[in-house]
Amino acid sequence: MSNTPRTGLAVTGLSLGTALNPLNSSMIAVALVVLRADFRLDVPTVTWVITVFYLTSAAGQPVMGRLADRFGPRRLYLFGMALVAVTCALAPFSPNFLLVCVARAFMALGTASAYPCAVVMVGPLARLANVESTRPLGRIQMSNTSAAAVGPVIGGVLVSLLGWQALFLINVPLSLAALFLVWKYAPADTERERGKLSELLRDSDIPGILAFVGSLMLVMMSLLNVLPDLRWWLLAGGTLLAVLFVWRELCFSPPFLDLRLLGRNRPLLLVYLGFALFNGLYYFAFFGLPQLLEEAGGYDPGIVGLLMLPLAAMSVVSTPFAVRAIERFRVRRVLIAGVVLLTLASGAMWFLTGSLAVPLVLALTALLGVPYGMVSIASSQGMFVSTRPHERGVAAGIYQTSRYLGAITATVLIGVLYGSGVTQANWGSMVLVMLGLGAVAFVVALLWRERTE
Repeated sequence: MSNTPRTGLAVTGLSLGTALNPLNSSMIAVALVVLRADFRLDVPTVTWVITVFYLTSAAGQPVMGRLADRFGPRRLYLFGMALVAVTCALAPFSPNFLLVCVARAFMALGTASAYPCAVVMVGPLARLANVESTRPLGRIQMSNTSAAAVGPVIGGVLVSLLGWQALFLINVPLSLAALFLVWKYAPADTERERGKLSELLRDSDIPGILAFVGSLMLVMMSLLNVLPDLRWWLLAGGTLLAVLFVWRELCFSPPFLDLRLLGRNRPLLLVYLGFALFNGLYYFAFFGLPQLLEEAGGYDPGIVGLLMLPLAAMSVVSTPFAVRAIERFRVRRVLIAGVVLLTLASGAMWFLTGSLAVPLVLALTALLGVPYGMVSIASSQGMFVSTRPHERGVAAGIYQTSRYLGAITATVLIGVLYGSGVTQANWGSMVLVMLGLGAVAFVVALLWRERTE
């Protein structure tokens, strides 16, 4: 059998696995009412089922990337998918809400392994198939984009027919299929680190990892305001741990995160900054627009989900064209063009301050989806070419964390701007913020250059 069909099936398995994290982060939103009724919860308590997934994913992705770099992406990917399958098979039998949240944390940890491992495996797979790395990266990015957008629709169907338990059970066959395809068709890991367990643990920078995870989680909990009475204490604790993390990483060898190397890698830092800005802009629309349509437009939630689908559809359709454009014009030109189009599409959202008619909403969400696909794949490829092969796991993990930071920032600002009410006038203020984010993202795209070393 030629390598091309085998690598195609391997990429399919990687795409399926990487889709599970965004799918589960979005489709749980439709189950909150059912969970509240089943476990007799109040609104602040039930939101922990979302918060714990965000926190574990954001903190876990760089750690999983580091493990993939050290011990091999294929075996870590298989472990992650097995963890998801086992967790999701047991979670529906949880007798209380605490165990549901614990299951969500384990699910997030398992799915967090997928994207960093996939990025590490992209290089060998592209070489086997004799194609540019943009091809497999494009397929993986398409699965991420479409999964996040169709999550609420799939979740709504599952919850209405089978209950919240179905949101766990659906992951069992999906994760097993991803596990089988990668186990069967992905190339074996190259020789990675070996040695005594005590030596591996000593060289793994466990204190550095714990300081990184702790600081990130405390700061994110402060931003999400999950414990209002302790918000500023959480921020102070997270800042202190961040300082200790920097001190540790500058003193320890080999560090979990080589801050000196990262500081010298300007292209990678610009990719992270640009991707965070891009996701802040995108999630303004993804989280803010449905609220506007429901409360100011009076649309049923099911209709709102359908009105948002063109965003996902057009981003998926535009991704293959973006891949070919990158192969012809290189990453920087496609990235700049995508950011310009994204900013213009954001400005067009101003028309919703005057009308929320269905044709207008469909046209604008479709318009926003085109540059979303372009910027997503250009950013992914920018991250890929800005790192050396042995650094790509942890680099991909931090890249995904940048996505969550952008999404959380958008969530916080939406709460501020909608504080006086979900109105078309306040949506206009949000559009101005989106334009500001687009302008800064444009400057970052102009500054980015592909690594030459």
